[in-house]
Amino acid sequence: MDHEKNHSVLSGVKEILTSQEEQFERWRKSIGLFLGPAAAVVLFLLPLSSLSREAHTLAAIIGWVVVWWITEPIPLSMTALLGAVLCVLLGVTNAKAAFAAFADPMIFLFLGSFILAEAMAVHGLDKRFAYGIMSIRWVGNRAGRILFAFGFICAFISMWISNTATTAMMFPIGLGIIYTMADITAKKTGKPVDPKKLRFGTGMMLMAAYSASAGGIGTPVGTPPNLIGIALIEKFTKVKIPFFQWMLFAVPLLIVMYVLLYFLMYALHKPEVREIEGSSAFVTGELKKLGKWTRGQKNALLAFCVAVILWITPGFLALIFGTQSAPAKFYNSRFPEAIAALIAALLLFVLPVNRKEREFTISWRQAVRIDWGTLLLFGGGITLGELMFQTKLADAVGKSLLHLSGATSMWGITFAAIFIAIIVSETTSNTASANMVVPVIISLAMAAGINPVPPAIGATLGASWGFMLPVSTPPNAIVYGSGMVPITKMLRAGIFFDILGGLILWLGLRILLPLVGLA
Repeated sequence: MDHEKNHSVLSGVKEILTSQEEQFERWRKSIGLFLGPAAAVVLFLLPLSSLSREAHTLAAIIGWVVVWWITEPIPLSMTALLGAVLCVLLGVTNAKAAFAAFADPMIFLFLGSFILAEAMAVHGLDKRFAYGIMSIRWVGNRAGRILFAFGFICAFISMWISNTATTAMMFPIGLGIIYTMADITAKKTGKPVDPKKLRFGTGMMLMAAYSASAGGIGTPVGTPPNLIGIALIEKFTKVKIPFFQWMLFAVPLLIVMYVLLYFLMYALHKPEVREIEGSSAFVTGELKKLGKWTRGQKNALLAFCVAVILWITPGFLALIFGTQSAPAKFYNSRFPEAIAALIAALLLFVLPVNRKEREFTISWRQAVRIDWGTLLLFGGGITLGELMFQTKLADAVGKSLLHLSGATSMWGITFAAIFIAIIVSETTSNTASANMVVPVIISLAMAAGINPVPPAIGATLGASWGFMLPVSTPPNAIVYGSGMVPITKMLRAGIFFDILGGLILWLGLRILLPLVGLA
């Protein structure tokens, strides 16, 4: 099935990356293994008299966790659990409070959306979408249009399923088009062409990774940092950002960002030929291989549509009746985002694909292949963030940062938040980056006496904006493993997109958040 192909692509990439960067990875993890506990001891021994005993202990624990999140000597999810365990062992809180966040409603929103994405992959619905768009007549054989459509598909699909899964799915499609172009170029020049040396190949691969990561900002479920940011904002500022309201500012941002990305990729990687004769035939052939719509694809599409309708209905109710109206309040109390996701996921277990054989759209064996590690990482991050506020550690950190930075305005702090998150996300996972940066930014904004929501949203979006290195995001690692993306080309494109993207995020938020009532 498609899911298994995605896993084979990812494992192949992992082998390529380990062979090329094995020594660096070994040193990073070995040093980090000892540096984490050492950082905790140093922080614990520092004379921080302004902090309570619990806050001081928590600072030491967070120091350990942050070092291990950056160096990854053990899986990120296990580090998140370690943080919660240490908080109980060292008396910062009790076990019930430490693990309450692991049952946060946002966890179940993750769970439901992950199961939906798994069903789409199992039945090839995601590939049917991709090949369907690529086969549109407007796309044709034009290299520029192929690049645009290819990136658009990646961005759109990653609004609903993980950025990594999107890139892994689109990776072989991109390779097929690139090899087709190599054959055409060889015929025109009469010389053999190495697909790995095509400028267009580099552009296609980077487009797959970057547009998938950018597309994730479009919806709350598009990428884990979004849900982490939304949960932290609601918990610490009491401001709830509904699904529809997030899309009101995030989708316009994504559209502008994608246009920028397209022109950047095209300018940096001009196609060797304007027309890729045979690309349409390749895409049409792959679409035909998928055959007719299967019962599983129809069921997965139905469940997906149910989830989307339930997610966006509160926004329409608010527009028609007002946010404080009886219909809006009733709907929000009965169908919050987590319940909507679980309803759609449960449908997959009751919609049959073969009644006689008692086969349903998804089985438990398939469902358990979702990314459980992200659920644990999310829970651990929420636990540490909540304890930072309860022990007043966040307040102390915020005041210290405020004093050091001198930032006083809401949009000045938002600007700093975006670029801090971008820098952190270059060295660790986007999810860990959001867990680390968003609570600190909220506390900094509160210490400055300003609205913390725009800076927190800026940090949330910035956490998804690491494009310079293969280790910055799994999508980067996947395309780097193709051998078509030299590290210098990734650095060059990544620096441009980091800086320009960060500026557009800041400008876009400054314009859009007041319009949607969040600033």
